[in-house]
Amino acid sequence: METGNQTHALEFLLLGFSSSSETQLILFGLFLSIYVVTFTGNLLIILAVSLDSHFHTPMYFFLSNLSFADICFTSTTIPKMLLNIQTQNKVITYKGCLSQIFFFIVFGCLDNLLLTVMAYDRFVAICHPLSYTVIMNHWLCGLLALGSWCLSIMGSLIETLPILRLSFCTNMEIPHYFCDLPELLKLACSDIFINNLVVYFATGLLAMIPFNGILFSYCKIISSILRISSVGGKYKAFSTCGSHLSIVCLFYGTGLGVYLSSAMISSSRASLLASAMYTMITPMLNPFVYSLRNRDMKGALMRLFSRVVSLSDGVVAGLS
Repeated sequence: METGNQTHALEFLLLGFSSSSETQLILFGLFLSIYVVTFTGNLLIILAVSLDSHFHTPMYFFLSNLSFADICFTSTTIPKMLLNIQTQNKVITYKGCLSQIFFFIVFGCLDNLLLTVMAYDRFVAICHPLSYTVIMNHWLCGLLALGSWCLSIMGSLIETLPILRLSFCTNMEIPHYFCDLPELLKLACSDIFINNLVVYFATGLLAMIPFNGILFSYCKIISSILRISSVGGKYKAFSTCGSHLSIVCLFYGTGLGVYLSSAMISSSRASLLASAMYTMITPMLNPFVYSLRNRDMKGALMRLFSRVVSLSDGVVAGLS
């Protein structure tokens, strides 16, 4: 094979989890179930927030954006993996690989930034309750959501575009179920110093700064709650941020698990399982965390379900 730039005619092989046909069938059913539950759960959150006027508040506005980001995040990787299992074809094109990397980073960063914005919303609600409606107005909420989208897209472009300068001329096997940027860079036969520098810079900017913002917000929140004299007041204050704090712990806990597993364990199997927790399980659990810990959300979902059942009964009665 030539050692020149072959990027315009490249195809990569996504090795995935297993080559056994029996295991592949089990994995297909498992991942399809995870995707259906994730898609349905987050879609129900979006519909409940959109259709119920009680949820037209900043917290639920950002929650619906987070649910949409989770749907897109899982849709970036799982459908392609299911298609590869179904067709017994592990090939992904060069353009498909770059597109997958781009959107994976976009929606991963968006999750991170939206959690930061939601932490700021909880900080204002608890630490400045009298000024909450003035500070968290519709204009600021829209600006924060738009800014999160713009920063995510810009950050993804910064990390993805330098790949175009690389040559891939040796091994084309990616030991993953999707095009993971670090794994792709390992396959390059040209210098990747600039790529690694850009990745470290962008990750530090779009991951560490939001994470520190969340920590700062919750330090202020906890400090304010501890100054509340009544036990009931403390419980009410904690309950307003309990769901968000649970999702933050889930998101950063699994993300940190992926980082530590890749740094401490050389096994590709362990890295695959850790990545599955981060990319599949966390988006699937987010709707459950918010619905189980939030009485209002459970009520809205029940009303939405009742409305759907009534509508379907009316359609059936009309057809009969």
